[in-house]
Amino acid sequence: MSASYSTLIGAMEFAQRTHDPDWIVIDCRFDLADSSFGRQAYATGHLPGAFFLDLDEDLSGTKTGTNGRHPLPDPAQLSARLAACGVGNHTQVVVYDDAGGMFAARLWWLLRWFGHHRVAVLDGGLQAWLAAGQALDEALPEARPTTYSLALRADRVDAQYVRQHLGQPDMVLIDARSPDRFRGENEMLDPVGGHIPGAINRFFRDNFDAHGCFKQASILREEFGALLGAHSPRQVVHQCGSGVTACVNVLAMEAAGLSGSRLYAGSWSEWCADPSRPVAHGPA
Repeated sequence: MSASYSTLIGAMEFAQRTHDPDWIVIDCRFDLADSSFGRQAYATGHLPGAFFLDLDEDLSGTKTGTNGRHPLPDPAQLSARLAACGVGNHTQVVVYDDAGGMFAARLWWLLRWFGHHRVAVLDGGLQAWLAAGQALDEALPEARPTTYSLALRADRVDAQYVRQHLGQPDMVLIDARSPDRFRGENEMLDPVGGHIPGAINRFFRDNFDAHGCFKQASILREEFGALLGAHSPRQVVHQCGSGVTACVNVLAMEAAGLSGSRLYAGSWSEWCADPSRPVAHGPA
């Protein structure tokens, strides 16, 4: 089996593998303010051989009004969709977007949840690909359908778990939203502003350098280490507004060698839908 990538892959590294039949690339571009953006951008030009998966249609499940803005998709449905693109259990998957990885990391996390280790986010995304002098393609890829067997991992927690562990020393809750939304200010996406009591704020964009790529592993390790203190990475639960950008923090920790943190996928949009759940405002 060829080299395996499980967190990040550079543009030039991937450019050398675009014709490898055991590799599949997936475009995850999306815009929270314009749900048609990703598909239109994909049609205009995408990485050679890339398939497209949509955050709302493919990477999220049915909303009930109480389970958040981007509930997790049905694993069987998503695995079937991936298999239709040619993703098997041993396929090396590369995922990308044009937003630093904030949407690609969602599919990265979902595949990890499925028990799929060989999945990496294109570091720097579409911009890094173009900056490396690589071309885009408008052609639709030819799928080689296969089968996919799920082996779900215990990578997620639910609202009940979070509530039971509020204020307990065995959980570090990290909120990936912007500092103002964390404080309860400028809330434009959810009906209630604020954060889960006891959470600490690590804006997902703080994982990127000035070029839009992830910071060096040593820097990420130092920065997350300052948040964790004496806690183990396995005691960390990540959340954000709807379980999407929190995946960037999971990825950053994994890239830094801090493995085993988990995701509260419902995140703030699910949490605040139940008025009985406590809400905090202001800085952590």
